[in-house]
Amino acid sequence: MIDDRLVRDLLRDQHPDLADQDVRFAATGWDNQLWRLGDALAVRLPHATERGSSLLVKEHRWLPLLAPRLPLPVPTPVRIGRPSARFPHHWTVVTWVPGDPADRAPISDRGAADAVAGFLRALHREAPADAPTSLNRGGPLGPLTPEFDGVLRAGDLGTSAGDVRQVWRDAVAAPRWGGPPVWLHGDLHPANVVVSDGALAGVIDFGELCAGDPATDLAAAWLLLPAGADARFFDAYGAADEAVVRRARGWALLRAAVLIAVGDAGERGLAGGKPTWGPAGRRALDRVLAAASGS
Repeated sequence: MIDDRLVRDLLRDQHPDLADQDVRFAATGWDNQLWRLGDALAVRLPHATERGSSLLVKEHRWLPLLAPRLPLPVPTPVRIGRPSARFPHHWTVVTWVPGDPADRAPISDRGAADAVAGFLRALHREAPADAPTSLNRGGPLGPLTPEFDGVLRAGDLGTSAGDVRQVWRDAVAAPRWGGPPVWLHGDLHPANVVVSDGALAGVIDFGELCAGDPATDLAAAWLLLPAGADARFFDAYGAADEAVVRRARGWALLRAAVLIAVGDAGERGLAGGKPTWGPAGRRALDRVLAAASGS
């Protein structure tokens, strides 16, 4: 069990200069628990998945190199904790990014289209040869069809299921990315950005950071932004042809279907379910289908 005493003991053992700051619980994510450390820092500790430790190590390796060029606050790792008898996983100390997750406080500011586009323009630069890759982010959509079918079955899409499959088929059929792999956030959905007064205030959880097709992240046009903001977003991003937009719709459908399935599980009280994800996923799904029908 992770509690404030464990967090403080780990800090005393490995980073004693930080151990006297106030420690208080902040949130539980998909892979990690988050604990505030004073006013400016947070401690992230794996709590639910086997992969959590390796994701934190990856963030600690790469995110400090990327963060200085990004125009929005991100949880930059400043310390790493090593596995020990007290806690058998890596853990990190990161900068705290204030704001409310967008699955709880959706973005309403129309200017957010420019903010998200600017963030992704800054991030989407050619990645080095040793950048991490992913089996289910940044690559072609076709091999993910079984996963897509599974999450469709897990979430109730009602009468829109046929339209969803049609848009998915179009995304799979779009020409593949022909450029160099670029840096990707890899998991840019509403629970992984924070909002203040309706405006985008920061981007969090870079555990899926990898290199690949920018369409993966450009799904943010429908996952994060208000209805009708996608055209402004792509104009501001400035480097997305028709094929990229079609693939981005597919990535948005996949992420929206996952949000809906996880939200439905939360409504049923199942382990791992998150009730706030369902409404966020349904809003995103409606936006993707509206954009596809108008194209």
